[in-house]
Amino acid sequence: MITSSLIKILPYKLRAKAEDNHELRKIMGNINWLTAGVIFKDILGLFIVAWVARYLGPKQFGTMNYAVAFVALFSTFSTLGLDNIIIRNILLKTENKDEYLGTAFVLKLLGSFILLILSSIVIYFVQSQNFLIRLFVLILAFGYIFKAFDVIDFWFQSKIEAKYSVYARSISFGLVSILKVILIITQSSLVSFVLMFSLDFLLIAIFMLYFYIKREGVSIMRWRASLKTAKELLGDSWPLILSGIAVMIYMKIDQVMIGGILGEKDLGIYSSAVKLSEAWYFIPNIVSVSVFPSILNTKRKSEKLYRERLQMLYDSFTWFTILVAIVVSLSSPLIIKTLYGDEYIKASSVLAVHIWAGVGVFGGVAVGKYLIAENLTKISLFMTSIGAICNIILNVFLIPRFGIIGAAYSTLITYIIATYSVLIFKDSKEAGFQLLRSFNILRVFRRVFL
Repeated sequence: MITSSLIKILPYKLRAKAEDNHELRKIMGNINWLTAGVIFKDILGLFIVAWVARYLGPKQFGTMNYAVAFVALFSTFSTLGLDNIIIRNILLKTENKDEYLGTAFVLKLLGSFILLILSSIVIYFVQSQNFLIRLFVLILAFGYIFKAFDVIDFWFQSKIEAKYSVYARSISFGLVSILKVILIITQSSLVSFVLMFSLDFLLIAIFMLYFYIKREGVSIMRWRASLKTAKELLGDSWPLILSGIAVMIYMKIDQVMIGGILGEKDLGIYSSAVKLSEAWYFIPNIVSVSVFPSILNTKRKSEKLYRERLQMLYDSFTWFTILVAIVVSLSSPLIIKTLYGDEYIKASSVLAVHIWAGVGVFGGVAVGKYLIAENLTKISLFMTSIGAICNIILNVFLIPRFGIIGAAYSTLITYIIATYSVLIFKDSKEAGFQLLRSFNILRVFRRVFL
């Protein structure tokens, strides 16, 4: 098995712990499944994206990505910040899982309709003369309705059984990828590629539902929605809803602003680099999803052990991102030319800068888990709000003066500021100090190898 193979290549100290710890082995197995799924879906998907980008050219590729980024600004309404809260509640009250799942499903469904209405209205005023972009936004926003079925993924995550979610997403990815290749070969129109995004959401919902029924042996008709539970969930998640809006602003506003200020061709070039730079952002989410239940359990047993496990998470994320960023920065021209071709070569300088934003992203994911465990979600809201404000201000000044490279620097600075702003809050500054300690390479080396 992959888990056994990974354990064998660990340093002795870590290998001994893994071999004797059933829970750790289960977590590693979960990470294996999630990693395998994302490698298949996201890493292999980069080659499909590159092929699509070559076929469409920077201008059409930029038009499509403008619509994708615009809808993403509203995507928090489809999640409502419920993901980790549902997982936490199911872990603590498994007997109420049908009520939590049913209520979350209804809330996410309503939120997706809000997304559809808001994005369609706003794009009408922002792009009143561009019917094509308005159509793309409508298509993409409609697809988010099917993401209400992601609540099934919460159940699998709470049980540390990622393989069923991986099955669903991988099968959908495979089918959609085949269709994209057919579209390229048949020289189809741009709207056909936009439709693939919504089709992917639909297929994931269908397969997620299938594996839930097969695994649990029951229908989702057993789910039940409760107004009381809805109020409870929204009461816990409202800071995360606002935080999610802020996150999407500082993650996507650069692309929307580039499209509006510099044009769709520059956006196409910038987007090609960003897709590569963000391709590995699945890693902190995968590790955190698998480790989060264990961290919560550890907190009940020992505060010291809880802090130690958090520190290990910070250490791993920090040095992994630094090493990857160094390699990608040095090889960015070769990467861009190989994948996208000479037409996108300007994206290499963007990639060399943007890749370093991963240091802030990985740290931010780890800190986010800590804030949820400590029920400090309001701090998460303030952190992401700081990031959103910084990114808007920096983009306003840097994009007109320096073009797409200015947007890359804006993203890098924003992610670092947003993550390390955890230091300014009394209740969370310890997490900030732990993040800072993770840069001490000598301490990390002693922890792992000595």
